[in-house]
Amino acid sequence: MVVDLDHLLADPIYDPERCSIGFHPLHTTPAIILYGLMFLIPLLLKSKGETLSHQSGQGIIHLVGLGLLIHMLLDGVDCMF
Repeated sequence: MVVDLDHLLADPIYDPERCSIGFHPLHTTPAIILYGLMFLIPLLLKSKGETLSHQSGQGIIHLVGLGLLIHMLLDGVDCMF
């Protein structure tokens, strides 16, 4: 994913012992909060009877936010091992 391009800013670029959560700029707490908002805000903005179309701009933001949150979750699990 594009979010992992921030790994290129690290020295060394790859360190198997390093946890990316909290180290790389796009893996910090403020970034993760932004990803959570990207996931939640489209859900909160839709009207009651309306479904969230994944072809709409809000639907795309919602899915990108979900993908980023899953990515952070998987990186966090990787940090535990």
